[in-house]
Order: sequence, then structure tokens, then C-alpha cells
Amino acid sequence: MFVQTTTCKRGKKTYLTYLVRESFRTPKGPRSRTLCNITALPPQTRQLIAQSLRGQNLVDLESLELSEAQSFGGLAVLRRAWDDFGLDKVLAAVAVPRHAGLIKAMIFGRILFPSAKLALRDHARGTLLAAACGLWQDRETFDEDDLYAAMDEFNGRWVAMEKQLYAQGLNSGVSLVLYDLTSVYFEGQGPAGISRYGYSRDHRGDRPQVLLAVATDTKGLPLHLEVLRGNRGDTTTLQGLLHTLRRRLGIQEAVFVFDGGMSSKVNLEAIEALGLMYVTRCGAGVLAELLAELPSDQSPELWDRTGLMEIVKEGQRYVIAGGPWRQERDRQRRQARITKAENELQRMAAVPRKKVNAQKLARQVGRMLQRLKAHKYFHYAVDEKGQLQWSHRQDLIRAEAQRDGLYLLRTNASAQRISNAGVVVHYKNLLEVEDAFCHLKDYLRVRPVFHYRPDRVRNHVRICFLAYWLSAKLEAQWRRKGQTIEVHHLLRQLQTIRLGRLEVNGKRLKTKVTRVPKDLNAILGQLELLPLFTQPPAWAPG
Repeated sequence: MFVQTTTCKRGKKTYLTYLVRESFRTPKGPRSRTLCNITALPPQTRQLIAQSLRGQNLVDLESLELSEAQSFGGLAVLRRAWDDFGLDKVLAAVAVPRHAGLIKAMIFGRILFPSAKLALRDHARGTLLAAACGLWQDRETFDEDDLYAAMDEFNGRWVAMEKQLYAQGLNSGVSLVLYDLTSVYFEGQGPAGISRYGYSRDHRGDRPQVLLAVATDTKGLPLHLEVLRGNRGDTTTLQGLLHTLRRRLGIQEAVFVFDGGMSSKVNLEAIEALGLMYVTRCGAGVLAELLAELPSDQSPELWDRTGLMEIVKEGQRYVIAGGPWRQERDRQRRQARITKAENELQRMAAVPRKKVNAQKLARQVGRMLQRLKAHKYFHYAVDEKGQLQWSHRQDLIRAEAQRDGLYLLRTNASAQRISNAGVVVHYKNLLEVEDAFCHLKDYLRVRPVFHYRPDRVRNHVRICFLAYWLSAKLEAQWRRKGQTIEVHHLLRQLQTIRLGRLEVNGKRLKTKVTRVPKDLNAILGQLELLPLFTQPPAWAPG
């Protein structure tokens, strides 16, 4: 079949006739016949019929355009997760509805494009961020003063919000609490009273900082986050957290898992006095003492690093664990430190000096080795001629190599309550939480500069806590579906999905459509998210 155009002249006028004709064969040869006359149809319709009969697409792909397109894929997923987890109830106490919307926008922004609050306005351009948060899409300016005013709504309301989050996230309670610390420094002047100069986990001792203490469950869902004064010992943070969790969240019986930095004698006694159990890692010195007391037939060099050994000493229960991967990691780490120190020692020894102060040079070498964490691996001295002499401490290196891959855990739980394997699993959960805690650092990657008020520092961290909580819940939901996709990476990929109006040859259609990249279709199908993009969400502007 085909469309035939015929020309007919009547007087001075020319008329065109459009006929749909069909060709066929007969014993007397090929013939054709007219099926219908489409002259009366609109020109655009006649063109579509002709293209269809020629086997072409009804619409020329080059004539299709998406106008008013705005990014919304990641926002659509976050908005549905927000509704599914009932987080509007948590913000119900916020008096001003617009402030609640701005808080939601800051939380979504922290996950999709971590940045300073002043940059939220720029990142929101070309996205449906305002609409997803119940704000006016065309009028919202995300003014920084308005954002700070919204954050101030946390003052006096946060404790109740944290209780609601705990009840909604863990309505059956929690039996295992993982505890970790990190630090955040300020690019500008930090808030008076809580920011301090001192030891920095970020290696920025030149900046004022505060400590962040987080408690999570075994799945990485945060239970409590506290902002603590900077430059304080790790051991001074644990008891306050214990009392807060018991008083605020009602956690009376649980196993607390924390790293060796918090396991002071005072802290362990305080935990036992509260009737709680703990699992913690001990230092290399305690491990060396226990290994030295083992019989010769249980020497560390005979271990395959896959078994577990329980040791009870002076009423304390210890579990020695290890693994081949950790053994290789310890070896590589030690070798890297020794190599860096060797290169630096050779450089310092080769520097020509007219006048040598042996004591000053030795101090310089000592500080350098301490900085590279290699001081224990070397003997060094300055001879009478002022030459730097150094050598390896081979006995110490060999002894440490025998302990590669081994680590020591301590617990006050009996073997009937927690087996040796259970103790190791609890500690490995803590290591996973330490990795997850990096996401919180990612949210705080742009350091707060103008937070001169301590309450605004805490409220800034609370925004990050809510973003951390939402992404952890979403990741747990996806894990139950058998997917281990990294939430932040996928959500930022989904922001490439755009919602807009379709134009055909410059004519705008009323219906809104979404454009989903082909490589994302399979992932969305696995996570059961495709229905979000088959039709525009109800909150999207019409």
C-alpha cells in the first residue's frame, strides 16, 4: 500500500488528491486499486499515514524534543522513601511548613549533591528539588538566612525527633550497639566553647575541630549522634553516650562494640557496673603479652590465621582471630612505612652540613620517623663526624611479622551468651560501620565556615544525621531485595533522568514524559523502581 498524490486542474486552480492505493497481481498482470481518499484529513495526519505505509516511524525521531526538562530521578526515589518511612511525622513538630520543606531540601541535597548551604540554590536549578519538598517550584530561592532559620527549628525539638526515628527504624528494639568516633574541622573560625585545636584524625592539626560520636545498629542504621568538644581523649566519650542511650532511647540490655581507643579500664568497669556486655579490640602490646605466654606448640608462626583461640587470663576472656587477607595487609603496611622511612633517612644522611648539631639532627630524625609511623623499626645515631647512621631493628620486624593478621578481642560476655565466632562477627560489624561512617564525612565534606554558634553546628550535623539515616534505611531496603548497590552513587546517577514536555516539530504536547537512559532500566527493574517513572509523580508541577 502507498499514498498516491494526483494533480487536477480546473480553470486557473490546481487541486491535489491523496489516495491510499493497494497493488496486487492477477493472471493478466499487476493491478492497483484505491482503498480510500484521505484528501480531507489534516496535512500532518496524511504525512503520518504515508510514513507508516513506507515502514517508517509514525514520528520522525529527529523532530522529537524534550522541553522544560528538569532532573528528578534521584529525587523521585528519595521522596518515595521519605513517604514510606514516615519521616513527615518526625518533622511534624516544626511550626512553619516552609521550614519543614527547607529541612527536607537540605537533607535531599546532602545526599544528591553535598555542598555548602549557599550552593543549594545553584544545585537546585534545573531540578525538581523544591517541588519534591513541597515548596513552590518557581518561587523558592533557598535563601541562606531562611535555611539557617529552618535549622534553628531543631532547637528544643531534637530529642523528641531522635526518639521518633529510633521507634520508626527499630520498633523491636536493639540488642547490639556499635560505637565509633570521627572528627570534623572548620575552614574558618570555629564556634566558641566546643571547637579546639589538637590531635586530628583528618591530619589537620592547624584547624579547629569538633568530635562526632555515632552509635548504630548492626545494619549501620544510626541510633544517636553527638557533637563533642574537640581535642578530648576517646576514652572520655563512652560513658556519656551510655547514659544518653539508656535515658533517651531506653536501651537497657545490649552488647556494646567499640574500638580499642575507648577501652580504658574505667570505661570497661563502668559498662560492667551498668550490667551491659561489650566487645572491644585490645592493643598490640596486650596481644604480644598473651602470645608470649602460649606454649611452644601454639606459636603464632604455626597458625594458618583461619582459626579462633580463646584465652582466659585473670578472669578476663580474650579471643584471638585473624585471616590471610589481614596478614597480607599488615605486611604491606609495614613494608610501605619502612620504605618511606628509608628514603627519608637516605635523603637526610646525604645532606652536606658545614656545622653539625648532633642533638638537633637526632631530634629531626626522630620526629620524621614518628610522623611516618616507623620509629620502632630503626636504630639511628649521629657519629663524631656528624654523619647520620641508621639500621633496621630486624628482631622487632621478625617478631611483628609473626603476628601479622592477628588481632585480639576482649569481652565480658560468657561463651554461652556469645561464642568465639559471635565475638568476631560483632567486631567485623563495627568495621563495616566505620566504612558507612565515611558517608557522614562525605555529607560534611564542605566544612562549615560561618558556624560561630554551637547550636548551629549541632543542627548542621543533625541535617547530616537525617541524611545518613534515610540513606541507611534505603540501602537496607535494597539489600533485602538482594541488591548491594551503593545508594549515593546510584541516586546521583538517577538524577540524569529528566521530566519534561514532549515537542513534535516544535509543537508542544500536554503530557509530561520522562527520559530514562537505557543503562539504568535494568537496575530500576531489579529494585522495583520503574513504576516511579512510567508517569509523572503527583508532586511534580503540572
